[in-house]
Amino acid sequence: MSELLRSELLGSDLSHARTLALAGRHGGLGAAALTPAAPATRLSLRAKPDAVETLSAALGISLPTRPKTSASSNGRHALWLGPDEWLVIDETEADLMAAAASSNVLHSATDVSHRNTAILVKGFGAEVAVNGGCPQDLTLAAFPINACSRTIFGKAEIVLLRTADDAFRIECWRSFSPYVFGLLSEAAEDAGN
Repeated sequence: MSELLRSELLGSDLSHARTLALAGRHGGLGAAALTPAAPATRLSLRAKPDAVETLSAALGISLPTRPKTSASSNGRHALWLGPDEWLVIDETEADLMAAAASSNVLHSATDVSHRNTAILVKGFGAEVAVNGGCPQDLTLAAFPINACSRTIFGKAEIVLLRTADDAFRIECWRSFSPYVFGLLSEAAEDAGN
């Protein structure tokens, strides 16, 4: 590396704000509005059953232990993804890694905040819009409020959370977010027809 380049790198401020993957995007019509979610901290968490209670106390939210369930409190969400796996989301961008580490129980935690982004879908056509790319039965009877699952949307893996009768949160990898948003926008337009 040249001395000039080295001095420029060392002398410059290399820290910067995270670029939002879907900044400035909006989609859908009256039937279903699409909004990029605000930045959040996300934790991929794995633990054995005997650690769940202690981890829940450390994270300040009860980790669900039943399939397709979630728990939410004060902008923090814990989504059951498997018998020993959760996605924990904190909308206040709190340090979830430090909270999990403070439990002092055996677990695996990976900060995936940089990997994921989310799209909020709201409106009377939200269910139809999400079903435009997701093959799951999203009726309220089959997928009630606070239900969640790891599934697909088109060709992309997502984590889907129903937040209200007419609202969903779609978590996806940042690299797939333009594809998911575009396909969801088309489905949202069709939902109003």
